Amino acid sequence: MGSWSGTRRVRDVIGAVCVAVACLLVPLGVLAGWAAYGLADTGRYVRAVTPLADDPAVREAVADAVGDEVVRELETRTAGDAAVGPFVRDAIESFTRTDAFRTAWEAGNRAVHDAVLHALRDDTPSGGPVTVDLAPVTAQVRQRLEADHMPYAHRIPVAHTEVPVVRAEDVAGLRQGYRLLGAAALWLPLTAAALAVTGVAVAASRRRTLTAAGLGTALGGALLALAVAAGRRLTLADLPDDVHRPAAGAVYDALTAALRTASWLLLAVGAAVALACWLTSSRALRLRRPAPPAPPTATPAPAGART
Repeated sequence: MGSWSGTRRVRDVIGAVCVAVACLLVPLGVLAGWAAYGLADTGRYVRAVTPLADDPAVREAVADAVGDEVVRELETRTAGDAAVGPFVRDAIESFTRTDAFRTAWEAGNRAVHDAVLHALRDDTPSGGPVTVDLAPVTAQVRQRLEADHMPYAHRIPVAHTEVPVVRAEDVAGLRQGYRLLGAAALWLPLTAAALAVTGVAVAASRRRTLTAAGLGTALGGALLALAVAAGRRLTLADLPDDVHRPAAGAVYDALTAALRTASWLLLAVGAAVALACWLTSSRALRLRRPAPPAPPTATPAPAGART
């Protein structure tokens, strides 16, 4: 009897260890999959950031950045005519509320993402930064300003200037990280699933182990949601002072929307599995409980004993 009890205890310990490691790998696998298959997919990235063209904070940040650059360029070409600035900024703010800006926003983001993704997937060593040519976007802006009869709009330069988006010293590290994320996105979920199945199969108390797996998955989802919220705060805190923080927050929220959905899905599925196991366990205990003994019935007296 002692040997059988010791074997059950060992099986439960092995099952608990397997399930614990699986629950730890689940949120990490979701995070790696989001980075490898979400952020690294140009179509998904563009679909995520395209609605930001209608975000007031993003429009304000774009108008400030583009307006400052255009005004600086125009002032050098018009002998420092400071009166040009308000007109240009008003025109750019008006432009950010048009369909042309949405087209330019989508095209610009697609161009930047394609350039970065090409650099990450290219095995050829490169000593320079990752650059992108935004001349087509600038051309669309100038055409819109010319259509609105904006003064000096025809002087806005549309040169094929290579704008750096990733520094040269960061390319090698990002490329290595991208490859690691690709491998992790494939193997972490498979390993987690194999460990979870093994843990439940090996454990002597399978229902209890499955309940623990559900609770662990729910906890992993909750921790992932907290990590996304903490990452937002840290990301915005580390930005330079000249970066428009509301716009950066809107971009962060758009890019992590799928990650937040996955975290709440893990929380809901894990809690549902644990609750189902607990309910079925309670019902099974009630069915196994022996029925209370029936009360003794009075034995009728013999007929000869009656008077």
